[in-house]
Amino acid sequence: MNKAAIVEVVHGVLNTTKVQAEQVVDTVFDSIVGGLKKGDEVSIAGLGIFSVKTRKARQARNPRTGESISVPAMKVPKFRAAKALKDAVK
Repeated sequence: MNKAAIVEVVHGVLNTTKVQAEQVVDTVFDSIVGGLKKGDEVSIAGLGIFSVKTRKARQARNPRTGESISVPAMKVPKFRAAKALKDAVK
């Protein structure tokens, strides 16, 4: 399932235009991304928790040349699935 499929489902449920359904989906996605950019956790009941994790700086190796390179510290998104989602997928 991709974004277009989600828009189709929202369009069918809300009986709105596809443009309005896409705006709803974009607003939800933008809200999640905005919360993560601020460093907040975004918790959606029954789905899970989106959060930001900080990875430490580390040394890595270029697989082609074998040369050692430095990878800087960075923030990465993290998702923990809720129990309801885990049970639904089983």
